[in-house]
Amino acid sequence: MIPVLLGEGHKTVRQALREGLELTGEVTVVAEAATAREAVAAMEAAGGEAGSPDVALMDVELRDAELGAAAQSGVGAAVAIRRERPRFPVVFYSIQDDDSYFREFRAAGILSHYAYVRKSNYLLPSMLVPLLRDAVAGRSFIDPEIEDRVDEVRQRDETSPRALLEPNELRVAELLAQGLTNDQIAARLGFRDARAVSRTNGRIYDAWRLSDSTTDEKVARARATLIYLTDRPIIWDEEGRALVPDRKTGWVPLFDAEREGRS
Repeated sequence: MIPVLLGEGHKTVRQALREGLELTGEVTVVAEAATAREAVAAMEAAGGEAGSPDVALMDVELRDAELGAAAQSGVGAAVAIRRERPRFPVVFYSIQDDDSYFREFRAAGILSHYAYVRKSNYLLPSMLVPLLRDAVAGRSFIDPEIEDRVDEVRQRDETSPRALLEPNELRVAELLAQGLTNDQIAARLGFRDARAVSRTNGRIYDAWRLSDSTTDEKVARARATLIYLTDRPIIWDEEGRALVPDRKTGWVPLFDAEREGRS
């Protein structure tokens, strides 16, 4: 029998998972948690004594609603648990497709004793049990769909135009993309006058190569807005078409790429 910590924020789902896992005859749920804080506290209370969990099964979206975005996720809980119990096995599952979870997983640096799968692909308890056993044994597995998304986020982050800006420049770019004038941005951010915003705009245009393609301020602002909102490198050809990088064919029209992404 595998003693398991079950982390799931929805009570009915948590109950169904517990019952399904225990019906396999191979798992016993010895601790439950509805939030990341509860998961960490449960492991601290267990203290590695006999009967404490050997592995955790956790939703990556294991956040405390009262704490909002500042709360840990399931990944954050695993990292916290591993400070006291190095490489403690964890099987993550997700019904979310939010970049932040894939980004957090990458940043966590988790290398072994884990699995990360889509809930829809590994719905049945009989499918989860082998993952729990493998994690305990030190093996790792990542759902191919999750792996594709993690890789997609990695590549996007490596080419993120926003990553080229300093924090103050990024805030100005955000307000510029909302359509605020330089005077309005200066007032919002507490700048002495709009000339500081104009100088910051110049830095943004330089970082995003917009100074190379246009000297018209209105065009530059419109193009900077598009780059900020898509967070993708964009160049403009002589006909004024917006082009984005494509791994297979070089540069392709932005809106063709967007249509393909939605299809």
